[in-house]
Amino acid sequence: MIKSALQIAREKYIPKVPAALKGSVKIVEGEKTQSVADQAEIEKMFPHTYGLPVLSFETSDEKKDYPAIKVGVILSGGQAPGGHNVISGLFDGIKRLNSNSQLYGFLGGPSGLTDNVYKELTSDIIDCYRNTGGFDIIGSGRTKLEEEWQFEKALENCKKLGIKALVIIGGDDSNTNAAVLAEYFMAKGAGIQVVGVPKTIDGDLKTEMIETSFGFDTACKVYSELIGNIQRDANSAKKYYHFIKLMGRSASHIALECALQTQPNVTIISEEVAAKNMTLDDVVNQIVDVVVKRAEKGENFGTVLIPEGLVEFIPAMKTLIGELNDLLAKFESEVNNLESNKERREFVAGKLSKESAEVFTQLPNSFANQLLLDRDPHGNVQVSMIETEKLLIDMVKAKVKALKKEGKFKGKFKAQAHFFGYEGRCAAPSNFDADYTYSLGNAAAILIAEGKTGYMASVRNLTAPADEWLAGGVPITSMMNLERRHGVMKPVIQKALVNLDGAPFKKFAENRDDWALNTQYIYPGPIQYFGPSEVCDLPTKTLALER
Repeated sequence: MIKSALQIAREKYIPKVPAALKGSVKIVEGEKTQSVADQAEIEKMFPHTYGLPVLSFETSDEKKDYPAIKVGVILSGGQAPGGHNVISGLFDGIKRLNSNSQLYGFLGGPSGLTDNVYKELTSDIIDCYRNTGGFDIIGSGRTKLEEEWQFEKALENCKKLGIKALVIIGGDDSNTNAAVLAEYFMAKGAGIQVVGVPKTIDGDLKTEMIETSFGFDTACKVYSELIGNIQRDANSAKKYYHFIKLMGRSASHIALECALQTQPNVTIISEEVAAKNMTLDDVVNQIVDVVVKRAEKGENFGTVLIPEGLVEFIPAMKTLIGELNDLLAKFESEVNNLESNKERREFVAGKLSKESAEVFTQLPNSFANQLLLDRDPHGNVQVSMIETEKLLIDMVKAKVKALKKEGKFKGKFKAQAHFFGYEGRCAAPSNFDADYTYSLGNAAAILIAEGKTGYMASVRNLTAPADEWLAGGVPITSMMNLERRHGVMKPVIQKALVNLDGAPFKKFAENRDDWALNTQYIYPGPIQYFGPSEVCDLPTKTLALER
């Protein structure tokens, strides 16, 4: 395998870990927990794993002997920088506790578990992937574990291999899978533990105990570098507005973090749009207002950041998409059998409520067609395929043109559309993410060794030096609520949206008017791996402000 100079150098990097993960560990139990909402219903669904206490790890002088164990690991959902280091940390962790322990990777995500497709991960394999981006060590997938036959196949395949514990590395839905599987194995008395690890670049999997999901730090730094590059170009050419859609399926954490890092002219925060009950037209007018005021200063260029999930937060659009999700689940075959997009639009419009039908029929046909695309495995609209940035450009262009006719706009408006998503998902992890994920893998190993199940690995106090980080575990059921999926209420981990009363949003809100009218761009540049800690090890601005 030919490797770049950076790959070779990064192989030698030794991740920093909390003090409690360097030697013998004592587990301290906190108070018993309950779910964030729908407590009675969640407890009824998870009688064996509900109400578990939060766990903290502390250093101990007591030397423990742990039996050898076979552990399975699954990468689930979209990629996020640092996944390979979770597996490296898990491997090193179980080997440190007993050198005869073994790690098996199920290939291609959860389907690898049900199809019994796997490979043993040995040191020669692990060593090739340390501190690298991507999920290619075993691959990932989006299969949802929710049917009893899947649970039975998982149980059967684990027993064949002698696997006594599973680690599922994923986002909110994947960790929900982990909780359901843990409960099923407990109910069956299977003797197989399940531990989750918090992954998603979106940043929406977090609580007091899970301060951030891994990959968020690296992805935001990659996107911010690109935004900075574009802003430097915009400030040089002085002739384009760059509309940049940023990945982040629901929450606007990425858009907010990138705004704090780069200081663009406009950043739409979906949660604010919902809170203010804004229409699509309101969003467009907000952008147009900045374009007009900057033109008055002779500045006919700028940057506009748009969160990927924006359309689902505009109240009328959210209602429409909710109805579409239910309709397309109910009439999937009928819609798929129709030959043209026009027929599909007409069929769906006839099934919608009066209010939603009115919104749907007024949308540009191309945009309405995008709302009818196949749903993801969880029944949600695939917002990454909806070209919101192009829709906003067209609507702003039309408004500016009308203002020009009225003599209220004397500038110029030309726009470029961008979507930054996949560029950040498999980047080489930042030092922060490399350290954090390796620590999470080690924490998962200790949870397994101590016989815990239904937990998510947790590492906190992340704005302090790594030696002062606090490791432990949080019950997955404590993060759950009920949500509608495919027309049915199901238990899922509650998404953490941008808190409009939180320090990161307040910092943004205090400065956005200045950033809008005055060109105050910051150019973060590429991720730095070698050099002073204040350059290489910084957490995100979101995390620093929150803590």
